[in-house]
Amino acid sequence: MSDLPYAFGEPPLTARLRAGPEDFQVEEILGYDADGAGEHALLWVEKRGANTDWVARELAKFAGVAQVAVGYAGMKDRNAVTRQTFSVQLAGKPDPDWSAFPHAEVKVLAATRHSRKLKRGALRGNRFVLVLRAVQGDRAAAEKVLEQIAAQGVPNYFGEQRFGREGGNVAQARAMFGGRRVDRDQRSFLLSAARSHIFNAVLAARVERGAWDSPLDGEIWSLAGSRSWFGPEPFSAALAERLARADIHPSGPLWGQGEPPTLGEAGELERGIAAANSDLAAGLAAARMDQERRPLRLLPKDLRWRWLGDDALELSFELPAGAYATVVVRELASTS
Repeated sequence: MSDLPYAFGEPPLTARLRAGPEDFQVEEILGYDADGAGEHALLWVEKRGANTDWVARELAKFAGVAQVAVGYAGMKDRNAVTRQTFSVQLAGKPDPDWSAFPHAEVKVLAATRHSRKLKRGALRGNRFVLVLRAVQGDRAAAEKVLEQIAAQGVPNYFGEQRFGREGGNVAQARAMFGGRRVDRDQRSFLLSAARSHIFNAVLAARVERGAWDSPLDGEIWSLAGSRSWFGPEPFSAALAERLARADIHPSGPLWGQGEPPTLGEAGELERGIAAANSDLAAGLAAARMDQERRPLRLLPKDLRWRWLGDDALELSFELPAGAYATVVVRELASTS
């Protein structure tokens, strides 16, 4: 991530992120309430220093059901305090005593009944409260960058979590496309890493052109809060007004089979970057991935900050599903 260009110049601070789990707090926003009836228990769970998949397995074991009976909307950071929803299909069984769940790092805070299993991706977003420690640098410049982020957003890069340890998932994806056999779960991660690499490269080129939050000729527009997109069409006063109020965003490719829908300068840029990563682009097409779109601009909602002392800064904000808090922080601080 450090080699990707910044929207507002080099970050004015250095800091330590995740000095402890309490310094990285995440709360999931589902966007809907439980039905109150049904064969699924919908659990509001707080975990510290625990992996989401591990929690799902332990919930299944505790409830005496198969692991496939447990659902969750998204993976959450391990080195953090996170609150998220799990569903457990009990199929006629009574609820166990969730307060007796036998792991100190996991608490079931609430439980209610629901009619459906919780599916991956079925959430509106996440709320974050982050504390940067050992902060050094220009506080006045940092305040200015925070004001710019609040007003303009940040480039919507995929975070380093998508690429595995030391970014190795892209190299593994290339090996997979070259014939190396991998299991089904790993294949899904590697396909995602390949798409993310091409997207980040397109976004980086547009940041360098100053066009990550403004359109290029032949632009495709992403509708805020959905996976829908439209265009290309000539840039107009109506589109400018929608862009200004964050109803739409310029978009980049999630590569797949066929041609991207962009034309003109936007299309030429995307096709050029895909050609430079031809093995990834061809592998994604051969895997029958569809051409999809992702917003280039990420606008944190309700961004707030406060200094907790001379060397500690607390940030709070809300992000839509699929966005990374670390790409907000990177514009402000180089972190360790």
